[in-house]
Amino acid sequence: MSMIQEFKSFALKGNVMDLAVGVIIGGAFSTIVNSIVKDLIMPVVGLVTGGLDFSNMFVKLGNIPPTFKGNPDSYKDLQTAGVAVFGYGSFITVLINFIILAFIIFLMVKFINKLRKAEEPVPPPAVTPEDVLLLREIRDSLKTSPRV
Repeated sequence: MSMIQEFKSFALKGNVMDLAVGVIIGGAFSTIVNSIVKDLIMPVVGLVTGGLDFSNMFVKLGNIPPTFKGNPDSYKDLQTAGVAVFGYGSFITVLINFIILAFIIFLMVKFINKLRKAEEPVPPPAVTPEDVLLLREIRDSLKTSPRV
């Protein structure tokens, strides 16, 4: 089999196509979840924690250059200026984003599994072979017949 035919066979398998669709939908779904976290959840978390903004939580590791014209308390400004910063707040935001995404995917898989169970037809009970029926009949008749 030539390499092109082998690749065509591989690429057109159902699993590969399902994976490709899943990756594309997952990428689009990720932007939705990022927006949910950034625009909806983090402002509520900030409100509950008294205005705490995770995205601006950092530890400055390097020195600010003398030509720096931004806000020294801004993570984004310091990064733009090339100052070494340990941005743990950004990590917290990404971690919350991951937990929410994983939970939503869990709910989706659970829902899809429930749909699949509802769609699967219940197989009819297996038909007992005639020889087994005859053996059962003999067994039952032996149980009820008087012993000699």
